[in-house]
Amino acid sequence: MANADNHESLARQNLPVSGGDVTVRDVLDLPSLTGTRVLAGADGLERIVSRVNVMEVPDILPWVRAQELVITTGYPLQDQQIDLCDLVRQFADRELAGVGVKPGRYLHEIPGEVLTAADSAGLPILLLPHGVGFDEIIHEVLGTVLARREQDLQQAEQILHELVTIVVTGGELDEVCSRIASHVEGTVAVTTMDGRVIEVAGQLPLAELQELACFDVAGRFHVEQTRVGEVQKANGLYSLAVRIRGGARDLGRLVLFTDHSMSHSQQHVVDQASAAAALVLTKMHAISAVESKYKADFVHDVLRGRIVAADRILSHATSLGWDLDRELVVVVAEYDDTGEPVETMEKQSLQERFARAWTSAVAQDDAEAVVVGAGDEVTVIAGVAAEESVERTIARVERWVGDVHGVGGGGRLTFSTGISRIAADLHALPAAYQEARKAVEVGRRLYGEQAISHFDALGVFRLLSLIDDEEEVRAFISDTLGVLADRSASSADLRETLRVLLDKNLNVAETAREMHFHYNSLRYRISKLERILGPFMTDARRRLAIHLALQAMYLTDLTAGKRTRL
Repeated sequence: MANADNHESLARQNLPVSGGDVTVRDVLDLPSLTGTRVLAGADGLERIVSRVNVMEVPDILPWVRAQELVITTGYPLQDQQIDLCDLVRQFADRELAGVGVKPGRYLHEIPGEVLTAADSAGLPILLLPHGVGFDEIIHEVLGTVLARREQDLQQAEQILHELVTIVVTGGELDEVCSRIASHVEGTVAVTTMDGRVIEVAGQLPLAELQELACFDVAGRFHVEQTRVGEVQKANGLYSLAVRIRGGARDLGRLVLFTDHSMSHSQQHVVDQASAAAALVLTKMHAISAVESKYKADFVHDVLRGRIVAADRILSHATSLGWDLDRELVVVVAEYDDTGEPVETMEKQSLQERFARAWTSAVAQDDAEAVVVGAGDEVTVIAGVAAEESVERTIARVERWVGDVHGVGGGGRLTFSTGISRIAADLHALPAAYQEARKAVEVGRRLYGEQAISHFDALGVFRLLSLIDDEEEVRAFISDTLGVLADRSASSADLRETLRVLLDKNLNVAETAREMHFHYNSLRYRISKLERILGPFMTDARRRLAIHLALQAMYLTDLTAGKRTRL
């Protein structure tokens, strides 16, 4: 980087030192290049120059880089074997800034077809003045580039100071984004890790941004598919996404959109500004975490029957923006236990995103609904229309689930959803909550991961769950299953054989194939089961009782917080 003395020296020489990128047009104003003629590629005079290279060999392509001004005496170009038109095109493909040729003893004239190729590619071909030394050009170009970089850094530090001042004085994310947008002359958006835009400021409205290819059909930014720190161009707009880091956590993305190519200065400002955005988001998350825990504790106290005074519940709910004075339905969404290992920090982030995604989805349909998250579970208490059908309620929840899933919306973990029957008043909420929880667990078992289940659609589980006398249920299980009701591994193994056999309508051959047993081995197991249970293969009533006992045993395990197979 140029130091202050260099900066002052450049200023005394009347060299351009204001912030921003150095272009080929700027280079032409340098003293050493006075009298330079643009032979071709005038359309490319706005190409950025960040370095200078001297062409001394014909095979220079492996050593050239983007934004490089290549200068040459023409000596390497004397070889007639070189296809100069192709060389110009390859220079343009590698995004060189331009080519400066010093006329004299090696190259007296540049062929017309080469100049035509340069015009077509927009690559400036410069005829350097006689007598100029390459060391003068290199010194002035690099000195100007470094001086501007110094200006860029100073400007970025000043902007960062302004942004941090906004944050520490209580400013919010909208102020930070507005300040960034004004400095970089574009549109700035801040997204969560699942792509939800939480703030936007600048020239373009959000609706127009969400029509770009970097957003999905649900209006979410493609976080995972977008390369961080690389300028992209699509639909006539340039975009640059940077990470917003909060300690070890990735909080989201700060994205700049402009209708013109981004200068090094703009890119540096965006990168620096992400630190200020991280401060705001960290503060927001801390406040949100405290508020969410407070709300979740209150809601779960109500749902577990610990708070029963209706006036207290209603007044507190109203202060939180919730309407519980109506007919309600309880929805529980719970992450599926896939066994996939997840780091503690990442899991915490996924849980927060899961709750935020549900809050956003439900709010579009019912702004006064309750949405709280705790652990792997999100609980929703929403209003229902008069005499709303089960089908309509399920359709509403399916829309919410679709919004949450989006394109990676709830995080990469899958979840299942349970829906209660309608709760006519506050006193029915605890029972409705249990119905929704049972619907989650049973629906997952019956339909697999990502199931959406209504309590009324649980079949026999619905009836079994309504039996209040748990001791009677356990006695029924024990009397019907005998030793198979034990928690031993051998009993569980036989129960699994019995379950598959019943599921296959007593088809021994199909059961043997599914369980990978020899036919005779399965016959032996069936004989053993009939010694324990009685002749269930021929007694339909006994078979029905066994079916119910197995279902009741599974439901009992669910109530106890276990996940076992039927």
